[in-house]
Amino acid sequence: MVTAVSSPSIATVRTKLTFSPAKAPRLVSVDVLRGLVMVIMALDHTRDFMTYQRFAPEDMAHTNGALFFTRFITHFCAPVFAFLAGTGSFLATSRGKSLQAVSRFFLTRGLWLVLLEFTVIDFAWGFVPWAHGGVIWGLGWSMVAMALIVRFPVRWIGALGLAVIATHNLLDRINPASFGKLSWLWKLLHSPGRIPVTTHFQFSARYVLIPWVGVMAAGFAFGSLLLRPDRRKWIVTLGVCATILFFVLRGFNLYGNGIAGLPFGYPRSAGPWTVEPTLSLTVISFFNTLKYPPSLDYLLMTLGPSLILLGLLDKAEAERGLSRILLVFGRVPLFYYVLHLYLIHILAILVALAFHQPILHGSVIADFVTKPPGYGHGLPFIYAMWILAVAILYLPCVWFMEFRSRHRDWTWLSYL
Repeated sequence: MVTAVSSPSIATVRTKLTFSPAKAPRLVSVDVLRGLVMVIMALDHTRDFMTYQRFAPEDMAHTNGALFFTRFITHFCAPVFAFLAGTGSFLATSRGKSLQAVSRFFLTRGLWLVLLEFTVIDFAWGFVPWAHGGVIWGLGWSMVAMALIVRFPVRWIGALGLAVIATHNLLDRINPASFGKLSWLWKLLHSPGRIPVTTHFQFSARYVLIPWVGVMAAGFAFGSLLLRPDRRKWIVTLGVCATILFFVLRGFNLYGNGIAGLPFGYPRSAGPWTVEPTLSLTVISFFNTLKYPPSLDYLLMTLGPSLILLGLLDKAEAERGLSRILLVFGRVPLFYYVLHLYLIHILAILVALAFHQPILHGSVIADFVTKPPGYGHGLPFIYAMWILAVAILYLPCVWFMEFRSRHRDWTWLSYL
């Protein structure tokens, strides 16, 4: 009698254990990769603030290998950050958060990021009030869209994300002017540009909604693969396939690097690559893909190798050395982002004063037009200042990471 009663009980317990979802631990590899792109991003912004160049690195008429490579490696930042924002949100569901809670977090954090863009972040760029639709703006509105999308089945979300990434270049030939008075809406959704607000003020929209929502949705669905025991094989395989597809599409000048950014983007980033007078310029032309908006070629070129690296980082412990530093930055990305803009801008002003270089109204505007004559430095100096800035940022980020860890019950800290 005892045996007859206990066997079903054991079977019942085992069934419950088998189908009860375990809370997945936070993946170190995701934080390390995020931290890596945050560090690389600081290089791009250091160059923005401190360069003496008066042209974009993508400008084929003026660029060189070192300058273009400095810009090229930073292309990985925005796609990886948007992709992992989706991935991190999916992993939150495996750690006990309900879909309703994740949806609410997407909505509130997205609106919070848009507010930050228009206030704290935009002010950091010029130390003057202005409005610019940058990366935080794009991530914010993508999260608002994800607040609705996240309620669909994960497979549908993955299919939607991949479909948007693969097909949005079909929209490139739609001219915003064809929408008449609503042309501003298409500039926000797909074809970046400047939107007149008043006679003397224009809003600059760079990070448009449609493609970046696709990247975040794909990242959300990708999170389900990270719960598999054989995830490393899947991650590396996806990364290799995406990278090969980039070389195929780009190599044969097939579909994938549209024209939507031509009126607003950098010269010759859109369209096919061409054979140039030198090997260096030919290589530059090949990898010079369109970021505004992010073309299919651009996203394959950046996300493919990033997924390979994520797979190789799987099961990393990051207890010391460079990986530990990257882990710290990767766990406080928004705190790092805001802090690094103000730090680099202040360093640029101090450097200009130290070298007796002109500045504008106590500020350095991070573009190629408004920098005064005689201002700026070359790449070796920029790289040195980048390393200095990252080193300065480490201890504040360690402090904030530990502070947030000690106060997990303070839910508002999850928005920083």
